[in-house]
Amino acid sequence: MQNVVPGDVAWVLVSTVLVLLMTVPGLALFYAGMVRKKNVLAIMMQSFILCAVMTVIWMVAGYSLAFTNGNAWIGDFSRLFLNGLADHWDKPFTLGAGTAHAQPTTIPESVFLMFQMAFAIITPAVVTGSCADRMKFSALLMFFTLWSLVVYAPLAHWVWSPNGWLNVMGVADFAGGTVVEINCGVSGLVCALMLGRRLGYGHENMAPWNLSYAVIGASLLWVGWMGFNSGGALGANGRAGMAVLVTQIAAAGATLSWTFAEWFLRGKPSVLGAISGAVAGLVAITPAAGFVLPGPALAIGLVAGAVCFWTATSMKRALGYDDSLDAFGVHGIGGIIGTLATGWFAFGPLSATSDAPAGVAVGGLHLLAVQAVAVLATIAWCAFASWVLLKITDATVGLRVTRDQEREGLDIVLHGEQVF
Repeated sequence: MQNVVPGDVAWVLVSTVLVLLMTVPGLALFYAGMVRKKNVLAIMMQSFILCAVMTVIWMVAGYSLAFTNGNAWIGDFSRLFLNGLADHWDKPFTLGAGTAHAQPTTIPESVFLMFQMAFAIITPAVVTGSCADRMKFSALLMFFTLWSLVVYAPLAHWVWSPNGWLNVMGVADFAGGTVVEINCGVSGLVCALMLGRRLGYGHENMAPWNLSYAVIGASLLWVGWMGFNSGGALGANGRAGMAVLVTQIAAAGATLSWTFAEWFLRGKPSVLGAISGAVAGLVAITPAAGFVLPGPALAIGLVAGAVCFWTATSMKRALGYDDSLDAFGVHGIGGIIGTLATGWFAFGPLSATSDAPAGVAVGGLHLLAVQAVAVLATIAWCAFASWVLLKITDATVGLRVTRDQEREGLDIVLHGEQVF
């Protein structure tokens, strides 16, 4: 018989708070430190307002579309406005109840949906890094409202709902390599391409305004990521403990590989490089956190740090796109690395169940093929749907501020405030 386990409830609630910490203040400070001074309040406002907007959208429809049974592609409308939540508010929740793939838990539904809400909040906030310094505030609100319902919710259903088609196929994505990382990276790249490059890109000095802010933000992200990657165990158990351990190891490995790659190639190890490397490692271990052991976690981190250094610098420069704060170069590429690596390195016993004692996810060619399908499906859906929604937004309210407004800075133009 299912029972609510207080320790599991406590851990998932703590994890939820840690994930919220990643957006406000973590991501807000991280991004604020990397833009120019005239846009620092605008980028912080984007993270802050999206925390509020996504909360309401998740309550109204997002949760229902993502996690009710529905069909293989999308949930249904049975939980609109969290309808029915009061019926069993203090009882253990079963995800996919009534289906062949039901997953019983030891926490109430309110705890589960709040944890997932924190993911729905941070994902669009990460995307804003790709379109920093030039997107209209009205466009941001319209696009991400549509995006959360059309892009994020269906993808979360595919991967994490028991009857989602990728879940049924056997995808291994513990904390959002596809749903969060590849999703926000690809969507961010589409935003950057649709908006075009910042005025003066490649010619003017666009150095970060205050790297100390960015370091504080990255530090909050590193700490918060412990809840982000382990809360998916939905309990205080051995799998959560392993997820915390491998998250720390991968982040450390990527910090070092990015730092030493930059030191070797450019002569000096930068602070910006070190914190970017940490985020790359955290991103890459996200899908693997509940599936791999420490050795593979270190390998994932080392590879992610070096590769993301190349994509965020050399590749971006060679291709000429303006992914302002490297949402694609770090989150998109790091998510792809981690999702594919999970397919090879997954340690079966970590995902063992009574029905599958050898593990639900066992590394090898079969799982690697499933992971590749998930990566390709995520890229295709996020790119196409984001492009359509950006076209709709552009036709309705316009995407970009004027050239004069961009020169003046978004803080004054959009919000009537500035940092002195």
